[in-house]
Amino acid sequence: QVQLVESGGGSVQAGGSLRLSCVASKYIVGAYCMAWFRQAPGKEREGVATLAFDGSTTYTDSVKGRFTISQDNAKNTLLLQMDNLKPEDTGMYYCAARQSSLCASLNRARFSYWGQGTQVTVSS
Repeated sequence: QVQLVESGGGSVQAGGSLRLSCVASKYIVGAYCMAWFRQAPGKEREGVATLAFDGSTTYTDSVKGRFTISQDNAKNTLLLQMDNLKPEDTGMYYCAARQSSLCASLNRARFSYWGQGTQVTVSS
């Protein structure tokens, strides 16, 4: 069973930065399709970014140029660097994984493994 644990959330002002981390219980970073999702209050969970084991990435339009997904294979950790944060980025951020070479989709139904989430709050 794969377990994912997120950390790094917090409260920042608009324009600030945060770096989220997700540690996996098994050696899957670099072998599985990994992703970050987020869910704002009263809204559906949406895909933010994916990272395939070949290094290719996908971003939702609203975060392109501001967020960067990456991995630290040695630490079995998925990262999300978030710069120039906006109030609309506020939400619970979740790490997710799927055992597939197909990794362009931001559809949450395709992901099997989920963390408990870390809260990000951006004030104006």
